[in-house]
Amino acid sequence: MEFATSNRPTHILPRLKINTDLARRILVGFIRDEIHKNGFKRAVIALSGGIDSALSAFLSVEALGAENVLAVRMPYRTSSPGSLSDAEAVIEQLNIPYLTIEITPMVEPLFDNFPDMSPLRKGNIMARQRMIVLYDQSAAFGGLAMGTSNKTEFLLGYSTIYGDSGVAIQPIADLYKNQVRQLAAALDVPRSVIEKPPSADLWEGQTDEGELGFTYDMVDQLLYLLVDERYSVEECAAEGFDLDFAEKVWRQVKRNHYKRTMPNVAKLSRRSIGHDFLYLRDWTG
Repeated sequence: MEFATSNRPTHILPRLKINTDLARRILVGFIRDEIHKNGFKRAVIALSGGIDSALSAFLSVEALGAENVLAVRMPYRTSSPGSLSDAEAVIEQLNIPYLTIEITPMVEPLFDNFPDMSPLRKGNIMARQRMIVLYDQSAAFGGLAMGTSNKTEFLLGYSTIYGDSGVAIQPIADLYKNQVRQLAAALDVPRSVIEKPPSADLWEGQTDEGELGFTYDMVDQLLYLLVDERYSVEECAAEGFDLDFAEKVWRQVKRNHYKRTMPNVAKLSRRSIGHDFLYLRDWTG
């Protein structure tokens, strides 16, 4: 698939630069606080071999200690061997406990019932099966399920409801993909993980950018203007972005808003959950 590369405004990229030391302190503190205030000391994380899960693991270890972070590798039979080896490099560098649980025999009976099943359907099933495994290990290990999604994915809806999005906390979901790379480099995440093409590894040969149809660097710049700076689509076009591309991305952000919120509750009573009955997560008493 060809990427949309026309009118790429390279001058915007510096706006995405972050203070990695400050981001590191904030995120480590966030993980420690969220885990402890919910009565836990441990976390479990689906370690795919990609940069997002690797960064989440590094931050979790710094917050909780290596012995309190369980990495779970969950390959399917078509998963890239490189993903397993990259995950292993993270495990060895962090010296954390880990499990490798093959999901092939769990998902293929369902696949066999629908011979015409599309790769997208299969990918969603695999993502949800991995979360079933992760929550089982959450109960066994006594740790909260750690999220690994970044801001770019969340905004574009590049996630599976009750799959990779169905976690207890999301430490890196306010970092664009470009910013994930910055912080991963600062934390000394293995270079092989940082430099390889991003992939959810849901089917053979799958890459994020190939599926999306554009590069992360380009869409990160556009999303930063649309979301963080509150630019209109027309103002983004004035910055040099192709208008059709900007409109397409903004439609995708709006279309996938439901993935970023709890299910809406129809209001019937005086105090409805999600409407009038609102408390912070750490509310007690």
